[in-house]
Amino acid sequence: MQKVSLGELFLVFNKIGAFTIGGGYMMLPAIEDELLRRKWIPETDMPDIVALSQSAPGLISVNMAIFAGYRLRGFAGSVAATFGCILPPFLIILLIAVFFTGFSEYPLVERIFSGVRPVAVGLIAGYTVKLLRAGGAYWWKLLLSFGTMAGVALLHISPAYILLTVIVIAAATGMLLQRRSGQ
Repeated sequence: MQKVSLGELFLVFNKIGAFTIGGGYMMLPAIEDELLRRKWIPETDMPDIVALSQSAPGLISVNMAIFAGYRLRGFAGSVAATFGCILPPFLIILLIAVFFTGFSEYPLVERIFSGVRPVAVGLIAGYTVKLLRAGGAYWWKLLLSFGTMAGVALLHISPAYILLTVIVIAAATGMLLQRRSGQ
């Protein structure tokens, strides 16, 4: 395996995220093709990475980016590949959101968005119940779930702002833990 730069890792996953329509399982062949063609990961390791990505919670394409990035460059590679993978769809959705703010005053659009809010709260509540049933409910996961639910339902905070906040907190926490462990 060759040494891969963080920038190259970011750009490869950025290209995959930008040009793969359908996300998730649609990205797997593109990720596998890039990793094998560049000889970054041996072909014999791909089934293990796919199996780990499928078994971990979350989007399979993001999990693949996390595992492949970590395999190639450790924690920093994991962050670079993940941000590369999620940045294009995030920006596209952000542009759509900005575009639709001009229409937000129309009654039909107001009714649509007022219908989406309870769905978002329901999804968050469902995840919280799932955590409680699975017994894997750590205090910080519950706090995050209830805080997000309260922010969306009571304070009318956009889930996008909450997501950005959680991403920043997670990255800062990861870097702090990495420094503490001396890596």
